[in-house]
Amino acid sequence: MKIAIDTGPLNSQHSIRGIGFHTKELLSAIGEVNHEFKGLDICPIDFSKSDLVKYDLAHFTSFNPYFFSLPFRKLARKNIVTIHDLIYLAFPKKYPAGIKGKIRFFIQKFLIKKVDRIITISDTSKKDIVKFLNVDPVKIDVVHLAGREKLKNVTDVKFLNLIKTKYELPEKFVLYVGDINYNKNIPTLIKACTMAGVSLVVVGKQALDIEEGGMTLKDIHGPTDWVRYVFGKPHPELAHYGLLLREFKKSNDIFRLGFVPDSDLAAIYSLATVYCQSSYYEGFGLPLLEAMACKLPVVASKIGAHVEVAGQACLYSDPNKPGDFARKIALIFNNPKLRDEIINKGIAQAKKYSWKKSARETLKVYEKILRTD
Repeated sequence: MKIAIDTGPLNSQHSIRGIGFHTKELLSAIGEVNHEFKGLDICPIDFSKSDLVKYDLAHFTSFNPYFFSLPFRKLARKNIVTIHDLIYLAFPKKYPAGIKGKIRFFIQKFLIKKVDRIITISDTSKKDIVKFLNVDPVKIDVVHLAGREKLKNVTDVKFLNLIKTKYELPEKFVLYVGDINYNKNIPTLIKACTMAGVSLVVVGKQALDIEEGGMTLKDIHGPTDWVRYVFGKPHPELAHYGLLLREFKKSNDIFRLGFVPDSDLAAIYSLATVYCQSSYYEGFGLPLLEAMACKLPVVASKIGAHVEVAGQACLYSDPNKPGDFARKIALIFNNPKLRDEIINKGIAQAKKYSWKKSARETLKVYEKILRTD
């Protein structure tokens, strides 16, 4: 059976973000375990540049509700799509679709009915797919992600000191890794660190790329946005970034590092005092597992995906209460016994996830689909 897996995210804006990372790690792990599954010929290809008619199954590796992610007709005998999350639909006012986006979404809801199977990354995302796309839950398989193999605890003191000097890191600090979109709830994290009197280190390209300023003609996409422009109201996302930039610049205790290679990131995880993620919403919460693998205690917002992924291996806080986060951060900073307890639970929790496990579960979904006619 010939199976095509879309490599498009590896050559797009997704390449250094979650979807690109997921695609890369999954393909690598499938290459390692595919010999366990007889008769499956895996072919990683870019769907935008390939004819899929000769394949028995096509796996679309990304989905955006506001853009065409699926073909209007089946391009292979069986089609499957991975939907990571539906954050845009969970916060429509913060991620406005515009008129064109709403039209595309209406069409996508129709096209999703023609897909033979859906893979998603958590039970949280599965519930949202059922809710927002009106999909039968029986049609959805949950396959969890895993952390990057390269991200392990670093004990080389010389290398740790080198990284500390290279990035001018403080002696003790709270670490956050990822994007800074609205759902990440970074303002709460900033307030919490200020209240706790500790430094915050932010790793991620987006935090360094944002620029202060209002709406420009370049950012106008549809009638709704023209109305905003005429009345001097910025797009919600741009307004959010402007607010964050001002918050970043107000404090000398916030360190924005931008993109960091994996080898350096492992050391930064290992140097941090606590990892903190204050998100309102996540499809999964991968940095929690990566922090745990690097022997870093975790404080996270008490939301569905975080509880699903981290279990009892972290301290949870209310994402709407900076003071709650500040108290939990202070507990980790000031209580070595509790810190060690959370670290040990985290190490055990992180071991429950692996890319080989994810690959095997994905291949089992392929087999299940191909057996059904």
